[in-house]
Amino acid sequence: MATATLDRASALDRDASDPLRAFRDRFVFADDGVIYLDGNSLGRLPRETPTRVAELIEQNWGERLIRAWTEGWLELPLEIGDRIGEALLGAAKGQVAIADSTTVCFYKLASAALQARPDRTEIVTDRDNFPTDRYVLESLAARNGMRIRWVEADPHRGPEPDQVKELIGAQTALVTFTHVSYRSAFVLDMGSTTRLAHDAGALMLWDLSHSIGAVPVQLDAEDVDLAVGCTYKYLNGGPGAPAFLYVARRLQEELRQPIWGWLGRQDPFEMAPGYEPAEGITAMLSGTPPVIALAAVSAGADLVIEAGIDGIRRKAMQLTDYAIAVTDELLAPLGVSVGSPRDAIRRGAHVALVHPDARALSTRLIDGGVIVDFRTPDVIRLGLSPLTTSFADVWDGLSRLREILSVRG
Repeated sequence: MATATLDRASALDRDASDPLRAFRDRFVFADDGVIYLDGNSLGRLPRETPTRVAELIEQNWGERLIRAWTEGWLELPLEIGDRIGEALLGAAKGQVAIADSTTVCFYKLASAALQARPDRTEIVTDRDNFPTDRYVLESLAARNGMRIRWVEADPHRGPEPDQVKELIGAQTALVTFTHVSYRSAFVLDMGSTTRLAHDAGALMLWDLSHSIGAVPVQLDAEDVDLAVGCTYKYLNGGPGAPAFLYVARRLQEELRQPIWGWLGRQDPFEMAPGYEPAEGITAMLSGTPPVIALAAVSAGADLVIEAGIDGIRRKAMQLTDYAIAVTDELLAPLGVSVGSPRDAIRRGAHVALVHPDARALSTRLIDGGVIVDFRTPDVIRLGLSPLTTSFADVWDGLSRLREILSVRG
């Protein structure tokens, strides 16, 4: 990107020609003066969400009461799952469900995978995987007397196929990675990594929390076994929104998740003794679905689906390219470096800026109205959600960081 394009006027020009610019008006911006660069932690509130939630509360709950369960509520986890599966995950119907938190969904699928490989004793993941995934794996390994083989990868580049291949073998039961790194935004090669796991007879589980709604994935085409991800980042489902899980159809009769709840059973309202799993992806459900939260997830996901994942991906690449160019021009002389891949194909929708005083700088930015994330040990993370982040937001936020660093210097 040419240096001459790096000013606020050119950022505004880019916003004016942005094909997705109209979607920004469909979100709530009640924070005048705040520059929000944290959409990969919590997406903004869609304007439609309060209406959807209010209608459900007033009409379904208020008027229909318990009858609403058999008038559509019970089908919501699978209906919404099918919508996001087909449009955003490359997954045919019947393989995605909205269920529990990401942690619980990950636990369910990892447990089921280990049970399906009872004679194997090893799990492969990386040291920089998202903490909740690592903690769940550590608990499962301790409970089952298994060993975790850790990939020691460059945190800015992620596990390379050769590193993964070295650790996978005849004892590998499960291989699991995050597709887009929560820290540096590197994107792993889903197809080649999945094939490495399958060649060893292991199952493959992907965490798509920083992919869904930002990076296209093709779960069916890549022969993925299992996947989980959250809905409150780029899908704008709201704080604590329930996560999704994916189980390939070819594995649904084989895998048994460990939390046997009544809505994962055949004929749940028969209240029969003993657990008999339901058919298909329904067997991955456990308790009563959070209906009000599902209404919010549906509203956010519908916006993303309407915008189209290909257009969203193009803008994400443009925004992150722009952020890197501005960083190189304005911030590199002040000691800031880029901790994300420079190749846009290998980068998700956020950018990691590296500085030894990142924690203090993040606090100063937030106090000054630029909302970012700090990630240990030295990363200021810029989440550039394509439907709500403008090029001017990026220019203004990084200009504010330059001002802070200049005063400190």
